[in-house]
Amino acid sequence: MLSFEDLMTSLQDCVITEDQTPENVCQALRLFVDKLSESSRSSVKRCKERILEEAVQLLRKISETDLQGLKESQLLLLVRLLISLQLQMVNISTACRKVDQMLQHLAKVAHQLVFREIQLCFHSIEHTDQILSIEDLQRACMFLEDSTVGREVWRESCLSFMNKLSELFPVVLQQESLRDGPLCYIAVKVCLQIFQLLSSEVAPLVWKKENESQTLQKILQALMYIILGQCCNRDTRLLAGTAVAMLINTASESRAGGAAAWSLLQVSHPEPWLLTVGVLQAQCSPAGKDGVDRLSVSRGLLTCCRPHTLLTSHADSTRCLLLDGLFPLAFGLCEEKLDCHHYAFEVLTLWLKKVKECLADIWEMTGVRLLPDNSSLQQQLIHIIWTNAESPVEGVSESARSGFCLLLDVYQMDCKKFADTKKTLYSNLLQRIIKLPWEAKAKYHRLCALLPYLGTDMVLDQYGEIPNHLLKCLSTNHLSPCGSELYKCLIQQQRRELCEGSQKLASIAEVNLANQWARRWQPVLLEALTSDVTLLQNNSSSHLLPCTFQVFPSTVELLLASLDPFTPGHLYAWACIMSSYRATTGGSPWALQGSSTLKNLQLALGSVDDKVRLAVLSLLCCSPKTKDTPTSEELSIMKTFIPQNLNCESSPFRQHFQAGVKKFLVRIRDGCLACVRREKGKKKEDATNLERAEEILNQGIGFVEWLGELPYCYLAPGHSYQRKKTVLLLLSAVLETCTDTWSPDKKKGQPPVNMGSLINCARQKGKWDFFCKTKQLVLISCLEDSTNEIRELSAGLLLRYFPPSLPDDITSVLLTQTKQLLCSPRVQEAQMGALMMKVVLQKTRDQSEDCGPNNTITVSCGSNTKVSSFVRFLVRELEEHYLTAKVDMMLAARTKPIHGVLSALQRCFLEAPTRIFDTLGHSLTIEVLGLLENISLLLLGVLYGDTCATDKDAPPSFCDMGNAISSLIAQASGGNQGDGEECVLLSEEHSLVLTCCWVSLKEIGIFLGSLVERILTESKPSKCLLKIEDLIRASKVFKNILLKCRHWGAVEGCCVGFTKFCACLLSNNDPQFRNIPAHMLTQGLQVVQCPRSTSVTRRAAGLPMLILCVVSAEEASKTRPLLSHSMQILLETARSPLPDSWDQTLDLPQVCAVHTLQALVRGSGLGVAILQFAPDVAILSLTLLSSPCWAMRNAALQLYSSLCSRMLGQRPSSDEGGPTQHGMSPPAFFFHYPALHPFLLAELRGAAHNLQGPPEEARLRLQPSLYPILTLLAQLQPGVQDSTEALLDFLPPLLQLSASPIYSVRVMASKALVAMTPPLEYMNILIKLTDELPGPLDRCCHNQLHGQLLQIKAVLDRALCTHSAPSAVLCEVLSRVDASLWLATEAQCCPLVRSAYLAVADSLRGFCCETYLSKLYDTLMCELCTPQQGLQVGLSSFHQQAIQFLCADQKWACQIWDNFSAASLDLKLTLVTWVVDGRGLQLTSLKEVIQGVLQSNLREALLSHYVEYRRTYLAALVAVMAGGDFTSPQCPPQSAPMKESVLLECLDLLLGDLEEQRGGPEFLSQALFASSLLLSQQSDSSFKIAMIQRWCSVLECHCSPDATEVLRIACAEALCVAGVSLMSCSLREHNTLPAVMIRLINTGLYLLQDQSQVVRIKAACFTSMLQHARGGSQRSVYLMQVNQALPLLLELLLEECWDTPGTLEVLLCHLTQPDLRPVLREASETGCASLYEQDEANVFAEPSVMSAHVLPYLLQMAEKYSESSTLAQSLSAWAEESAAQLLDSLAVCKELQPAQTLTPTWLSLLMDPRLHSALCGLLTRAAFLLRLLKTCDDVRHLCDYSALHEAVQEVCSLLGQRGVHFPSALTAAVAGDLPL
Repeated sequence: MLSFEDLMTSLQDCVITEDQTPENVCQALRLFVDKLSESSRSSVKRCKERILEEAVQLLRKISETDLQGLKESQLLLLVRLLISLQLQMVNISTACRKVDQMLQHLAKVAHQLVFREIQLCFHSIEHTDQILSIEDLQRACMFLEDSTVGREVWRESCLSFMNKLSELFPVVLQQESLRDGPLCYIAVKVCLQIFQLLSSEVAPLVWKKENESQTLQKILQALMYIILGQCCNRDTRLLAGTAVAMLINTASESRAGGAAAWSLLQVSHPEPWLLTVGVLQAQCSPAGKDGVDRLSVSRGLLTCCRPHTLLTSHADSTRCLLLDGLFPLAFGLCEEKLDCHHYAFEVLTLWLKKVKECLADIWEMTGVRLLPDNSSLQQQLIHIIWTNAESPVEGVSESARSGFCLLLDVYQMDCKKFADTKKTLYSNLLQRIIKLPWEAKAKYHRLCALLPYLGTDMVLDQYGEIPNHLLKCLSTNHLSPCGSELYKCLIQQQRRELCEGSQKLASIAEVNLANQWARRWQPVLLEALTSDVTLLQNNSSSHLLPCTFQVFPSTVELLLASLDPFTPGHLYAWACIMSSYRATTGGSPWALQGSSTLKNLQLALGSVDDKVRLAVLSLLCCSPKTKDTPTSEELSIMKTFIPQNLNCESSPFRQHFQAGVKKFLVRIRDGCLACVRREKGKKKEDATNLERAEEILNQGIGFVEWLGELPYCYLAPGHSYQRKKTVLLLLSAVLETCTDTWSPDKKKGQPPVNMGSLINCARQKGKWDFFCKTKQLVLISCLEDSTNEIRELSAGLLLRYFPPSLPDDITSVLLTQTKQLLCSPRVQEAQMGALMMKVVLQKTRDQSEDCGPNNTITVSCGSNTKVSSFVRFLVRELEEHYLTAKVDMMLAARTKPIHGVLSALQRCFLEAPTRIFDTLGHSLTIEVLGLLENISLLLLGVLYGDTCATDKDAPPSFCDMGNAISSLIAQASGGNQGDGEECVLLSEEHSLVLTCCWVSLKEIGIFLGSLVERILTESKPSKCLLKIEDLIRASKVFKNILLKCRHWGAVEGCCVGFTKFCACLLSNNDPQFRNIPAHMLTQGLQVVQCPRSTSVTRRAAGLPMLILCVVSAEEASKTRPLLSHSMQILLETARSPLPDSWDQTLDLPQVCAVHTLQALVRGSGLGVAILQFAPDVAILSLTLLSSPCWAMRNAALQLYSSLCSRMLGQRPSSDEGGPTQHGMSPPAFFFHYPALHPFLLAELRGAAHNLQGPPEEARLRLQPSLYPILTLLAQLQPGVQDSTEALLDFLPPLLQLSASPIYSVRVMASKALVAMTPPLEYMNILIKLTDELPGPLDRCCHNQLHGQLLQIKAVLDRALCTHSAPSAVLCEVLSRVDASLWLATEAQCCPLVRSAYLAVADSLRGFCCETYLSKLYDTLMCELCTPQQGLQVGLSSFHQQAIQFLCADQKWACQIWDNFSAASLDLKLTLVTWVVDGRGLQLTSLKEVIQGVLQSNLREALLSHYVEYRRTYLAALVAVMAGGDFTSPQCPPQSAPMKESVLLECLDLLLGDLEEQRGGPEFLSQALFASSLLLSQQSDSSFKIAMIQRWCSVLECHCSPDATEVLRIACAEALCVAGVSLMSCSLREHNTLPAVMIRLINTGLYLLQDQSQVVRIKAACFTSMLQHARGGSQRSVYLMQVNQALPLLLELLLEECWDTPGTLEVLLCHLTQPDLRPVLREASETGCASLYEQDEANVFAEPSVMSAHVLPYLLQMAEKYSESSTLAQSLSAWAEESAAQLLDSLAVCKELQPAQTLTPTWLSLLMDPRLHSALCGLLTRAAFLLRLLKTCDDVRHLCDYSALHEAVQEVCSLLGQRGVHFPSALTAAVAGDLPL
């Protein structure tokens, strides 16, 4: 058959251009063929499908009559063209089916023609002397599965093709590479499809003796060979099992099919057996014990066999195949710990589905219930499902959950059939579920499944803790989905029950339904929404609210009525409720609460809380209908909201912000499209509707235009990363939504088909010019941004949306800049150059362009040649860098550091959209490989200092590397290294060489791996650019880097490429290719086993990573033989005994093996595959902890820690710290790792036995494995009832370990005891432990007593979680604890025992009698008041605990604080620490007492020499006086005021420390806060004025960006606590108020621009409090957003101090100096001074944005010129000083006058952050001067207004045309349009 291109040409010549063909048919066929051609060229699956669908529609438009009018030769070409296209796309089933639709359309008029052509094609596959290839099988498979006519051809040729298959299988099974590869898989797949789709043709050959077929016999035998393990590929074996089952399913008689199925079940026999399927037989010999054979057979039978086959009995018994044959097989597979455990559970789920499907027949066959209560089958099912609900193996828990639902369903059907109304199983399961701890994830899934059978009332009545547990779930990440699902199931079931009940009476109103919901759930939902726990808030709003409104939509009014927007948390709840209601129901939220809705909306839009603003954004943007066009009010709100939220710190906020704006834009777009369609429609509408549609269209287009322009003024260098990232995301949203660029990589979100009509409409209005040159320049300038994210986003937008080629001048300049950057030693700049090179490559015209030095690269004829030319240029550049490094490494490190070119090669070559063979030839590939090999050897030689040393497998030590580099530097400098002391810091030269080496080695690894992967992926077996010897060379490069480079960055980067390298080789069909990674693994394991002279693993970790990369690259569908082999070798090596004499400083093979095991355990690429080795590794690591070698013990402990994390899974996280346990219970843990049970128990018993002995015998027997074992057990989930007797065996040794002489063992034993004890045993344990508490005269071991008390405390805390009322047993425990009160007295000499007893008493405080508590209080008070005699270990800790215990009671707390002055310094420190920890501040009366005590003792504390006491004392004073909440309407507790003299002295001491900066940042921050609090309490006096001035100076000093963050935070807090009161009323009568106010406002302005978000928020709090104080409201302070606070402060400054000297200076100090000459001079200087660039002190500050903020207030001051002589004088003076400089700077701007074409100088300026800031400062001052010239006569002599105005506008216009975009406020002011 001719190629597709030839056929298309012939068709065009024969049909489309022939005169006899009707014009309309020609036109239709031309379009049709163009679509086929486009589809053929497209390489993206989704593009092909879309184009083919369009082609189908075009062909269907050609009628059958028109098709019949074509000649047969013409139809023949058309059919052949479609078949050729179909053969091109055999791997895309959906595309083949679309082509088949076209062929079927043609078959209506020429069926025989289509049939004949497909038959010819099929015969070309079938009638050949060679064995079938993968391509042949894929085509045959396609004809069978995706071709209607092809299936007809198959029916005729079925026997002959099966004969070819039977010839193929022996060949495949003889070669490992073929049987484990895709050829075997596709052959089995074809068999399956033949048996399934051609069953009528196959059945006679199987079941009729006269039709017996040797061909089918061979195929069956081959399939059984595959099932039984001759093939290692698990997927192929599973498919073979399905194929054999499908063959059995062809039986027309159930008896015959059943007999064959029973015969197949012999697969579980260990001996050889004979399979009989009808007249076919196969000899079967088990080849392995991995269980896949049984799995594939059972899975196949359950999937394929019909019910009557599954219910057949065995020949000699009444046993049922489904119940007695398949269930034991499925159950056994689930019980075993197979590598494919999730498949086993899939089989169990399939079995339950089949049982449910066949249940009626089973009843009829057996005559009894299937699942009677307590039956063996029921118990087995519940056991296996229950036990595996917590499985760490992916997919098992989900299958167990499905199985549980099916079991409940089958049980209900069983009960209904046999009239069992009790249904005991359901209630038993509910009780069992209730007893599970709330942390158990399976608890909630089981409840969801059980709920429909019991009803909500029974479940909620018997399980009253559900609401509380749901809130806990929603506060924990991994439990929130299952908790949300349970809530949804509960309310859905509740509604069903309410509606079912109402149907018996009358219909029930929605409001009444909502009230029923509210009775149980409203408090719960409101508590969640208003909680302080972020996770709980987020999860309740995103999960609970939507399903609530879906089920009970009328609940919205009830929820809103309960909220007060000024109460903390309620505003967020309001926004979430409104947003969720609108998104879920589509109802209008604006009419829900009348006028208060808009007020709340404004509050939410300006809230300081990101969550509130996001929720209200969602409210504005969301709508169930995308055509719901935003109103003009919504558009106006969004225009205000978007600019105020561009610099948010939170990355999730930016993502949600972009998503919300995108939804808003989609609504605008779809609404506008509807208007455009309406205008073009034929229906005549009235003028009002048309006018409204035009208004909507104009508003929508205008908003998109505004949003599309907004980002560009904020992308200039000098803006913060946050703002740039946000505006780029918004720009991406605009371009994605409002252009017609189609994205083939996306399933959803493509532009509408008629998007072009809207774009044309906007263009006609002069809008939506998204891709002009000035905007290109802005994005290009972002390619040199300092952050990778900004560069990547900008490049992505340029490549995806902008025109396919850059203008010539931009291309030329970019190439020059790129070549400079690629040679930069700075890694970041080299990465910029690489990205630029990629952009230039993909955006260069196809015509001739210059690229490279001296025009060495030419792009002449097409994209592929262009890419090839670029690659060749980069290869030459790389060679030049290598040769330079070979001659002079120092010169290369500075000017040609290699890594930049490597990165550029990777981006241009591997990220180009072209095929590899179009770019690279074999010679160039070999050249690149040789270069990479030579460079790696050269760089490793530099690090060794000796090129010969690179033959070793061990890397040089860090000392050797340092000496080698130092020697290189000395050699380059002529041997002069300088004299003097050795510097501990690396020199600049040393850093240059080291960076050049490790970054280049890293890039080599990444590039080489990706290169080999792409070559092998795109290669065909007949044509590959890499030979076996080339791949071996590449493997040596990887091996050298991994084993000989110690730098972790190079190793880690190399591992990325090496894993790709190994994966593509191991998946290759060529066995020689697959042997390369296996050989490298063997070499690596040999290195592990051999002793060496230096450390390999403890520092470099390259060897373990080499082994990890190889085994991680194995295909998961196979048995992972490399992993098994590696684990065996490593375990054997690690277990081998140490030599008699070993050197502690050198690595031992055993230690190296353990480190390698740790790398394998931690490797994420292995997933759960490593868990099959977990018991052996755990036992090994615990055993090795007793090794005499320190390195071995250290390695074993690291291995054990990693293994525990892998076995138990990641610990759940929550906002409240989360549980200390993991989600796996002890029964589940030992079910999955049964081998650990006897080992751990034996270790615990041995440790407990060692403790037995006479009490007077003092000995310490260490057991290193004990503490790790206890740690593991303690992390298991407690509270699970299903503990067996085997697990109860752990309790005695754990109880005995309370006597351990090691403190940490006693603590951990108490935690492990809780985890291993079932809840029913809690009270028995407590009785036992408290019974052993000694009396005052009894002899006891302090260690054992301490351990027993710890265990009592731990068990008590767990037991009391579920017991609200004291039981009789608990009362007995109380009495025994009461009788042991002496343990808290001095009679007990051990402070640790006394502390432990006190902890027990604290847990029981709520149950203890007053008499006991009074005695205990008296005892503790006496102890605290008694002077301490000498130093006693642990006494301080006991005192601390005693104070905490006493202060929990207000009466005793007051008594302690009254005696504060007489207490020792240690007790004082303990007391103030207790306050700092946040205790005791809830009760107002106690707070007043503490404040009074702290104030009265402040002077003494400040004079103390104990630094920690002074700092903690001040922190306590601050905590009490400030209360932690400045915004609360309640006044702080009032105590007796301090004496004025004492207050002044304390203030003086504090301010003195601050001025002299004594005491460190933490102390100074507390001192500043405390001084502010005291200052706010001081009465007015002249002394206060002096103190305020000093305090202001301190603030101005410490608000600097150079100050530490904690001090800047303290400055903001100081403004809140003292600044507000000072500015509000305190100094009204003093003339110093304006000056102080100016200073405080200026400080606030600086803090609002601070780099720290905490500082900014606290500064915004200061502004909010000022606003609140001026408003006089009695409600809580409304905390506004930072970007709203800044203009408010400026407004306040102008309102209060507009005529005060200094105000103008405050405004101007926030503008950048306008002098451009220094900026231009520094920008012209090229080259980097050092390897690393110094960051600005405040990278968040944005002078350009601040200029736009300040400008309106400067203009307002200019307008007030005539209202104050003081102001007039200041303004005139400024004009006199600044006019000349402004005119000079404007002249400089005019001199710049960039040419029409881009120049390198101008591009450098565009990328300079100082230019934009200076220009904004210049324009701001120029606009200010213009306004002064307009309003002030005194300054008009300085310059002419018209000339200045014209010059400024000219500068703006010129710069705007050259890529400089200014904020709209500046351009409006320059134009004279800015309103005041």
